[in-house]
Amino acid sequence: MSIIRTFARRGALAGVSLLAFVAMPALAQQMDYQDVDGGSDGASQDARAPASTHGHGRRVGTSGGRTTIVPYLEVTQNVAAELSPGHEVLTYSTVAAGIDAAINGQYTQGSVSLRYERRIRESGNVLSGDTVSGIARVKHDLVPHTLSIEAGGLATRTRVEASGATSLNPLATGDAVSQIYSVYAGPALSTHVGDVGINGSYMAGYTKVEAPHSVRLAPGQPAVDVFDHSIAHAAQLSATTRPGTVLPVGLAASVGYNREDISNLDQRAEDFHASGEATLPVTSDLALVAGVGYEKVKVSSRDALRDATGAPVLGADGRFVTDKSTPRRIAYDVKGLIWDAGVIWRPSRRTELAAYVGRRYGSTSYYGSFSYAPNERSALNVSVYDSISGFGSQVGRALRDLPTDFQVSRNPFNGDISGCVTGASGGGCVNNALASVSSSVFRSRGVSASYVHTIGRWQAGIGAGYDNRKYIAAPGTVLAVANGVTDQTYYVDASLGGSIDRSSRFAAAVYANWYQSGLSSSGDATAIGANASYFRNLTDRLVASAGVGIDGINRKLTPDEWIAEGQVGLRYNF
Repeated sequence: MSIIRTFARRGALAGVSLLAFVAMPALAQQMDYQDVDGGSDGASQDARAPASTHGHGRRVGTSGGRTTIVPYLEVTQNVAAELSPGHEVLTYSTVAAGIDAAINGQYTQGSVSLRYERRIRESGNVLSGDTVSGIARVKHDLVPHTLSIEAGGLATRTRVEASGATSLNPLATGDAVSQIYSVYAGPALSTHVGDVGINGSYMAGYTKVEAPHSVRLAPGQPAVDVFDHSIAHAAQLSATTRPGTVLPVGLAASVGYNREDISNLDQRAEDFHASGEATLPVTSDLALVAGVGYEKVKVSSRDALRDATGAPVLGADGRFVTDKSTPRRIAYDVKGLIWDAGVIWRPSRRTELAAYVGRRYGSTSYYGSFSYAPNERSALNVSVYDSISGFGSQVGRALRDLPTDFQVSRNPFNGDISGCVTGASGGGCVNNALASVSSSVFRSRGVSASYVHTIGRWQAGIGAGYDNRKYIAAPGTVLAVANGVTDQTYYVDASLGGSIDRSSRFAAAVYANWYQSGLSSSGDATAIGANASYFRNLTDRLVASAGVGIDGINRKLTPDEWIAEGQVGLRYNF
């Protein structure tokens, strides 16, 4: 019966992943009308305290699980030594307030980690200022197993390069730092009428990137237009039947619509599609899937305002000023037949593979997923994707693909989140989505993988991925130079942490990001870093900490930057 349940889920795949422009197998797991008797979006039934609790937390009992809420105040003293290109010693202190929460109720599951930090400059080239960082994903059943609503959000700092490349964990001395915010919310329906499963959803999202203070330009290299903000909508509706109910094969029909409006030059990306699909069981755990349909995808924008010499006008934030009087220009317009064919293999409830090849966006498309959880201590998740979207939709999709029971790893020196999270039901990463903040719409193809493993009282996690972005821009506009340009990003993000004894714990992390610019090799950048922290409970609520770390970034035409850091701090958990 396990593969038949998977066949029913596959009907939703003819739709599209919310806040993105591609049907992904992970979406189907959220909409299985055959699973109305159980399941909670993969949330663990034994949620643990958040990773950054460091001791005491307030637990609130619920009818179906446990909620852990940990508000805290924190002060730290930091010292940073430039290793390259200078040799300056920098000092600063921070005051922070935050909250970590793990929600595991009968009808509500989710995780929240939010932090406000005030950095106070003491000596050296360190910017004083405020930052907000955090990540959240929460799902609540309005009507159990039928109607739910979910929401998520992200706030993080990132370094912005002249090519548009970004890297998390910006150096303490960096001033080309930008704040990113993204939120999404919406309802999802999963029910059935007789033998027909009905699944529908609507999601709305908003993403904002603040302008960086400064971007370091290589000689002769123009700066890209940095994404400002966008509003994204995604809606889908599907009807499915299992094999052996109406016909020997399973049937599915779906329709979906997605739209993202980007403030930069009034860019707009729209995707409408409708399709039908059949699923043929081969064995009890293997099935073949084939579908055909119609799509209409359009990308358009306006041009920048020009001065008397014909040069584009820049606003106070360094972005192009949109000329509202110019007509909308078409950058991409594809419509016609789409199809896909694939295989679903589910030998057990702990292993599932879905792989597809087809035609979308006017060319061959590949996508799929693989999940493997051999026991309660390990989980592997792999996703292969192909989509057309703007930066906002890409971030929204990455957020929604995270588990609801995640734990957050933070950089001890800036309090910011790492690109990956870990959870009892698996992990997830947002690194690919944050690879570049260029404002142009793009076709994104890549792979993202995460693995988590619990070793006694320790938990290890690693995330890795690759993202290929081919930009889409209208001819005759200021963005036309980016049309057809391809950027590539690779990343690795690993963490290890856990208890040493009843009063102490540790956390360690390493990361590496490689960005290759399609405009010029001078825009390539490599960021590498590692940090480790030790925490000691002085009382049930008061926690002392110490940490060390090193971060560096390499560019083609500018000197490498390396900085070593040390920190001591106190944290009070309420």
